[in-house]
Amino acid sequence: MSLSPAPAEWAAARNLRLAARLDGITLDGTGGAGHGLVREGILRRAIGLTLEAVGCEAPMGASCKVEVIDGGWVDAEVVGFSGDRTYLMPSAELHGLLPNARVVPSYKRGGVEVGEGLLGRVIDSDGVPLDGKGPIRAEGNVGMAGVAINPLAREPIIQPLDVGVRAINALLPIGRGQRVGLFAGSGVGKSTLLGMMTRYTAADVIVVGLIGERGREVRDFVETTLGEEGLRRAVVVASPADRPPLARLHGAYRATAIAEWFRDQGLNVLLLMDSLTRFAQAQREIGLSVGEPPTTRGYPPSVFAKLPALVERAGNGAKGRGSITAFYTVLTEGDDPQDPIADAARAILDGHILLSRRVADSGLYPAIDVESSVSRVVQDIADDVWRARIRKLKRLVSAYSANRDLIAIGAYQRGNDPVTDEALDRWPEIMEFLGQDVHASADLSHSLNALQQLVDSEKPA
Repeated sequence: MSLSPAPAEWAAARNLRLAARLDGITLDGTGGAGHGLVREGILRRAIGLTLEAVGCEAPMGASCKVEVIDGGWVDAEVVGFSGDRTYLMPSAELHGLLPNARVVPSYKRGGVEVGEGLLGRVIDSDGVPLDGKGPIRAEGNVGMAGVAINPLAREPIIQPLDVGVRAINALLPIGRGQRVGLFAGSGVGKSTLLGMMTRYTAADVIVVGLIGERGREVRDFVETTLGEEGLRRAVVVASPADRPPLARLHGAYRATAIAEWFRDQGLNVLLLMDSLTRFAQAQREIGLSVGEPPTTRGYPPSVFAKLPALVERAGNGAKGRGSITAFYTVLTEGDDPQDPIADAARAILDGHILLSRRVADSGLYPAIDVESSVSRVVQDIADDVWRARIRKLKRLVSAYSANRDLIAIGAYQRGNDPVTDEALDRWPEIMEFLGQDVHASADLSHSLNALQQLVDSEKPA
């Protein structure tokens, strides 16, 4: 015996099909007639930032327009579906939504306008200028998702990149095309260090993605930290914390797509993403909203799939192309280095630099914990002599740190450990080497000369 649908269900389905026939001819998702048949839908549910529509057919990642009360439209993106239900997430603030509002798919994925006209500009996650300098002259349009590069076609990382910070240049050398994590808690100088690198790096172009940070920090970073000199060869993409989670994801994707375009022009690009944690939190909001199961600390599985997909877009291009050297800041919640996002980031990046609250509290800036930081490409870009000097200085720092409390109270007895004795003698010089004024630059050659003088000189009498 077959089961037939109830009259009410049949009538509803018939009405939907009729509405699709009558209203489904659209131009680009705005309701105009012209280019093709588009099956519109109807908004059935809105909970939080998740919208559920029925009747529309659109692929994952496609853009849609949702009608609001004043006759306008709100942009949304398809983030999932189940049965006849399509789940959407708005990319802008939602105001004036009504039940049974029209949902019109455009069948188009977001594009990114690129060109040298972006240099010196500040834009949002949709590419709209925020700096009041007028429209941006674009030279082309690229996909927001990027194009995967054959890993065997990538150029190897063999050349160092000068980032203008002595402790990084000398002890944690960064290679062109390397992806590095900058791990830090709140208030330990993360943004200040990023600003130093934007001003003093030898890269041709800097792309900065400010993702999920406080809105106040955007202007402060652009005007104070970055400054006019740094902004001249930089592009800033800002998607602050008050933007919807989808806009925060798009901010990270847009910044990466812009960096990819400059790399494909043969330039060496420095990509600074602040922060990878906020990117993961935005995806967590989306994933949980559409019903993904939470795992470690509430992060759904999609977060740990999107992190490497984003990071792998950086790096060296094919032969004859340029490079993207990327720094991704990772916020360690409660200064916990075992935070799930921090742990996942360490596994997919080519090195990590840890900013320590203990070091910051001692008055040393940048507050880099050289013992816990590592560059995984040092074997490829540093010769044997350079690496030996790095190891020696790290041994001195480690020996002093292990006996710090005894030294502080005067209980350390000289002669127990020659390495600690040498560290104690050299400690003022080591502190001067590791510290750097925010307004001072230390290029790669200066950094290496300073390391040589510190390590190879005779012990103080």
